[in-house]
Amino acid sequence: MSLFDALLMIHITGGFTSLIVGLYIMFAKKGTKQHKAVGKIYFFAMITAALVALPMSYLHPNVFLFLISIFTIYMLLTGTRYLKKKTLQDVNILDWTLTVTMLLFAGSFIIFSVFYITKGDSFTIVYLVFGGIGFLFSFQDWKNFSGRSQIKNFFLTTHIQRMTGSYIASVTAFLVVNNTILPSAVAWLLPTAILTPFIVKWVRKYKVKSKEVAIQ
Repeated sequence: MSLFDALLMIHITGGFTSLIVGLYIMFAKKGTKQHKAVGKIYFFAMITAALVALPMSYLHPNVFLFLISIFTIYMLLTGTRYLKKKTLQDVNILDWTLTVTMLLFAGSFIIFSVFYITKGDSFTIVYLVFGGIGFLFSFQDWKNFSGRSQIKNFFLTTHIQRMTGSYIASVTAFLVVNNTILPSAVAWLLPTAILTPFIVKWVRKYKVKSKEVAIQ
């Protein structure tokens, strides 16, 4: 068995586990002991699948697999770190490093989109969308970490956004790999279009505006 085949087995196992477990977490009651326990299983399954995808994308060059992996790792790490914080004093250099890293990758995705549009490739919209999302994530981090967020409990709401976003990445990867009907760009963007309204709904449900309660 080659190294790539071994990594592929690990990737598939982690990805499939995260798909099943993540579906439960999406609609289970938030904040319970069961939710937290299952959430840990989801995190380790998903981070494993994303990490092994990086050398896979090098061994068998696949820029799209690399793109999804970077976004997934960022969302998983920031999502879990947000939940562990209580005040702005808990923000440290690692949080800022993750933000700057995503900002750099977002810029790279935008550059890729410009390159592909000159080639007349319809896939340029995927790079453009993911680059835009990356910039929005980085800007959101900056607002949160610098005390400019209008949401008092942004640690919780951003956790919800990022973890759901990581699940969107998982579904996207599954759909793209197994798609035989939809246009490539549609397969890449469909999970985002379908699941983003759920993020909006949950953030509205749980957020507390800072003007209602002062930041600690």
